[in-house]
Amino acid sequence: MAKEFSHLDEGLRRFIAAQAMFFVSTAPTTGGRVNVSPKGYQDTFAVIDDRTVAYLDLFGSGVETISHLRENGRITLMFCSFTRNSRILRLFGTGRVVRPDDAEFMDLRTHFGLEHPGIRAVIVIHLERIADACGYAVPYYEFVGERPVLDTHQGKQPDEKFAGRIIGDNGRSIDGLPALDPDHPVPSQVPRR
Repeated sequence: MAKEFSHLDEGLRRFIAAQAMFFVSTAPTTGGRVNVSPKGYQDTFAVIDDRTVAYLDLFGSGVETISHLRENGRITLMFCSFTRNSRILRLFGTGRVVRPDDAEFMDLRTHFGLEHPGIRAVIVIHLERIADACGYAVPYYEFVGERPVLDTHQGKQPDEKFAGRIIGDNGRSIDGLPALDPDHPVPSQVPRR
């Protein structure tokens, strides 16, 4: 049976910490494509307080999440247990993008683990709805380990390559919405606390 929670209590925090991956979903306001992204590296997600979470956004092949957050702020995260205890947890909220050149970035950075090369931003989400579901049809999978491929690849890239991506493939979404476009600074959709 699905249950709604008023905040991230200790049980929910333990469940989140035990998951090796999570999924991020965003969409433009009208038309365009819905985006769903799997995220790994357990140390890239943090619970900031009872109704605020954040994750490190690493450079990748697309920039849909950032462009959608710039446009409307809507975001949903999903944690899914693949172990014997079935459970799905969805975090619905409003997100904002904090870039490395933002004064708030260094304070947020302290909430995360290891250094990962290619950090594009921190995505901060104010939670508006926290709900779980049974997950009875989710198959069993065993966690073998984190895939080091992204960190290995990003670690070999010079800083100039990341800078070039800001105006290149990370400048706009696949639907043409501004993302890391240096001529259009990222606005904050959620007031800082």
